[in-house]
Amino acid sequence: MEKMKGIHHITAIVGDPQENMDFYAGVLGLRFVKKTINFDDPGTYHFYFGNEGAEPGTIMTFFPWANAYKGRVGSGQVGITTFLIPPNALSFWEERLASFNIHTNKVIRFGETFLQFEDVHGLKLELVERENGKENTWEFNGVTKDVAIKGFGGAVLYSGAPHKTAELLETVMELESLGQEGNYLRYQAAGDIGNIIDIELSAVGRGVMGVGTVHHIAWRASNDEEHVKWQHKIHDHNYGVTEVKDRNYFNAIYFREHGGLLFEIATDPPGFMIDEQKDHLGEKLMLPKWQEPHRETIENHLQPIVVREVKGE
Repeated sequence: MEKMKGIHHITAIVGDPQENMDFYAGVLGLRFVKKTINFDDPGTYHFYFGNEGAEPGTIMTFFPWANAYKGRVGSGQVGITTFLIPPNALSFWEERLASFNIHTNKVIRFGETFLQFEDVHGLKLELVERENGKENTWEFNGVTKDVAIKGFGGAVLYSGAPHKTAELLETVMELESLGQEGNYLRYQAAGDIGNIIDIELSAVGRGVMGVGTVHHIAWRASNDEEHVKWQHKIHDHNYGVTEVKDRNYFNAIYFREHGGLLFEIATDPPGFMIDEQKDHLGEKLMLPKWQEPHRETIENHLQPIVVREVKGE
């Protein structure tokens, strides 16, 4: 089998769709690459943001539910989502976030400086400078390519059983152990982005799913053949893994690891350009074939949204 490359995407639950759009496209400058629906709840949007090419390892996705109940970040969840920025870009982001009245905090972990903050709905995020990962050429609302988010740096996992989660990462998924520093274990996958996973060892309260929390973290499989190999391997290690599910832009399997986190493994292909050209990603509501007969009903139910520039102070 191929080595695990790292994160494919991370999916979170948030509140008002337009507020979500304004934050990730307007403030963070990510490209809005796909507007579709939650396949399991077609009355709800599913938004995808990423780099210019909508590549695996850059995709942050959201289920936005206006007026939904607030969640609680805690064990059994991704505690912090880490975004990767180019070297010498941290000061730009510190000033930019301050201009939007977003409180930030700098912390050091494994010798790296992280700029931590929360999104408009309470999701915990951080930025870290690293050389690896190619430049994101998407530019929007004052975020230029020399400072643009390149994709995921990784994630901090809050586990109800940290050492069991660590064992899964190391012995089943074959990430490399980079050791322990303070209350964190660090693991590295084979890819150049979305590859650094820190596990929090300190006890945290049990997470409650809702607005401001991560629903699941998805890992990369290069193709369908590798995907099936992962499915068999996960099953052989006594995890209850699902059948392969068609998510239109990738195939997916899911399993709950022993620390309570929902893990997905998703295929890199076919990708987000199977139904829209690169220059027009995110412009239309894209529905799976089985929902096309219901397009009018679905569109009438969904809140209108627009990708727009937003201004700080």
